[in-house]
Amino acid sequence: MIYEHLVQINDPLNPLLDTLTREQLWAGLVLRAEQPQLFVLGLESCTILSRSGLGFERELSYGPASVRDYVTFAPGISVRYDIAATEDHVGGSLTMTIEQPDALQLFVRFKYETTLPEAASGEAHRTMEIVKSAYREADIDTVRLIREFAQTGRLTVQQLH
Repeated sequence: MIYEHLVQINDPLNPLLDTLTREQLWAGLVLRAEQPQLFVLGLESCTILSRSGLGFERELSYGPASVRDYVTFAPGISVRYDIAATEDHVGGSLTMTIEQPDALQLFVRFKYETTLPEAASGEAHRTMEIVKSAYREADIDTVRLIREFAQTGRLTVQQLH
């Protein structure tokens, strides 16, 4: 399954929405990679197993289940997660890419590529739509949390890789 969508960060037509800088957004995406338990419901712990170049391998623990992935940074542009498939989890990747079509607008493109087969109809199709909806809601929540962390000063320049 391949699924992607955009989440708008800055909207020049909505003065009620706090504006984030590209640097704040990037720091938030890095924070999500380094401390995912702040963003992912049910995640008990994250252990970074090794670091190399512009990435690291980590193990995520969800109670009795654990998942390993590799996080790769394209500094200031994108964060990619490559998830190893297990008996309990589908493998695949998630890439979060910052897009800035002009000085006033800012977006994050979330792109999922999983080992789940595409389903054309029936129960499998309904399940796929539920998965996509869950991804979308989690991504919107990620942006909401980045906004909160920016407002409270939790995002720092040191987090910029």
